[in-house]
Parts: sequence; structure tokens; C-alpha cells
Amino acid sequence: MAKPVLIDLEDTAAQTPSDAPPVPDLGLPEGRAVTAAAAVMATPASGLARLAIWVLGALFSFMISVAIYDFVTGLLARNSVLGWAAFGLTGLAVLVLVALALREALGFYRLGRLDHLRAEAVEARVSAQLKGAAKVTDHLTGLYHHRADLRWGMARLAERRAEVLDADALLNLTEVELLGPLDLAARAEIEAAARRVAMVTALVPLALADVAVALFSNLSMIRKVAALYGGRSGTLGSLKLLRRVFTYLLATGALALGDDLIGSVAGGGILSKLSRRFGEGVVNGALTARVGIAAMELCRPMPFVALPRPKVTNVISRALAGVFDGFPGKSGGGTV
Repeated sequence: MAKPVLIDLEDTAAQTPSDAPPVPDLGLPEGRAVTAAAAVMATPASGLARLAIWVLGALFSFMISVAIYDFVTGLLARNSVLGWAAFGLTGLAVLVLVALALREALGFYRLGRLDHLRAEAVEARVSAQLKGAAKVTDHLTGLYHHRADLRWGMARLAERRAEVLDADALLNLTEVELLGPLDLAARAEIEAAARRVAMVTALVPLALADVAVALFSNLSMIRKVAALYGGRSGTLGSLKLLRRVFTYLLATGALALGDDLIGSVAGGGILSKLSRRFGEGVVNGALTARVGIAAMELCRPMPFVALPRPKVTNVISRALAGVFDGFPGKSGGGTV
């Protein structure tokens, strides 16, 4: 009968699971997609760069104008029918460009009107004069008189306005009745954008895809929020507003992980133990919500006084409710 072979290993101390090296802690995700998009938009162009853009744009426009002029005059010399057709199309193109320019100018005017109304409301609260508060109320009712979704609020405001004899009370009534429904609609847009950014970050592994989606989603969100408050803008106005929002957040240090993001980041940290991209998606969604709330503050014709300012944790919890349910490691879904 064969005996078992015994192999003597030297320096073999007893090993236990506690002797294993700890798992490296990579830390909480940082939301690099939204941060990178903010850095791209908020970086100011130098004076030389602006001059170069202006000169190159003027030169390109001059070259296009001369080329079109030579093209039309050449066709007129060869064939009057084709020449007049080209002339008509050129005139139509000029009219379209003028219409686009007027639309952009009107968009800038709408945004400037919201800024003026907000400054007027702040001044009326500081002065505490009923006449100034009534002026703000008149301007807001004139701004939203065509809005079908505010008819009930406008009726309640008109019904109760005569009973209010205090400036702060009138401003609070105006804010609740006119801006309350708009705040709810703006929150819905912010939640949709945060959900979209979080899902793309978590599920799309392509490099820079999350940055592009974050930039586009934030631009679309800010544009819709501005339109809800009466500041519908064109392309240039939306880009200016996006840059203004990102500059405000970066200057105040608000585009970072703060106290109101602790709950959202904690959820992202739990998911990141399973997948780094899931945690990054939650944080990118939370930062997008913060951008949306900043857009609300900049586009709202009155500051938050009577109504509470939305919190990032509440917005992101509603936006991502059920999105990551069922993933292992998420509380309430599956087992670890």
C-alpha cells in the first residue's frame, strides 16, 4: 500500500483572511463629465482670440459676399433667367439671415428683461413699498398673461390682490401663484436632464461621450428652463446663458461635492463599489441637477423667498428613482 507523499514547505506561517491586503479605496467619483463641460464653457476667451475670430469672420463674410456677387452677375451676363433666379435666392438667403439675427436679438432681450424684473423685485423687497411691489406684480402679470398654464394662478392673484396691503405679502402672493407652477415644470426638466446624463455616463463606455452628452443635455436643460420663465432665447443666447451659469458655479465653488450632495454622492459611492461608472453617473446627474437649480435662480424673475429653493438631493432622488433598482449593492434591490 502506497504511503502519501508529504511536502515540507519552509517559512509557511498560518494565513488568515485578515492578513490579506486591504482593497484599495479609489475614493468617491468626481463627476468629471459635467466638470469638464463646465471648464470648456466657462473658460474666457482672450482679447487676441476674440479679435482673431472677429477678423476671420469678417474676412470669410467678405469673401462669400464677393463670390456670390460674381456668381450672380456672371449668370445675368450669360442667361438672364438663371441670373434672376440666383438673385432671388440670394435675396431670400439674406432675409433668412436677417430673421435669424432678429431672433437672436429678441432672445437676448427676453433674458435681459428677466434680469431687470429680478432686480426690480429685489429692490421692491428692500424698500418695502406697496407701490413698488404692485409695479412688480403688474410687470409679471403682463409677462405671463398669455400663458394658459397660469390662468388659475392669475385668477387667484387677481381675486386676492385687493386684500393685500403689505409689500412683502403682495410679492409673496405673486411668487406663489405665478412662479409656483413654473418651478414645478422647471424641476421636471432638470430631473429629466439629470437622469439622461446619469444613464449615459453609466452605460456608454465611449471616451468623451459622457462629456458631449453632459454639455448638450445641460445646454438643452438651461434653454428649456429659461423658456419656462419667459426667457426663450436663440442659439447664441442659450450658449451665453450656459456659460453664465457655469461661470457662476465655478466662481462660487458650487460645482463641487458639497453638503447638499452628500446623500447623492453616498449613493454614488455605494454603486461605485460595484461599478465605477455607475457611481460616476450618479454624481454627474447630481452635478447636472445643481446646474439646473443655478439656471432657475438666474432665469427666475423673482428670487426664492416665499417658495423654498430646490435641493440637489431631492431633485436627484426623484430623477434617479428606480433607475438603478435591481443592481446588486443597491439598497432595496438584489443581494450582495
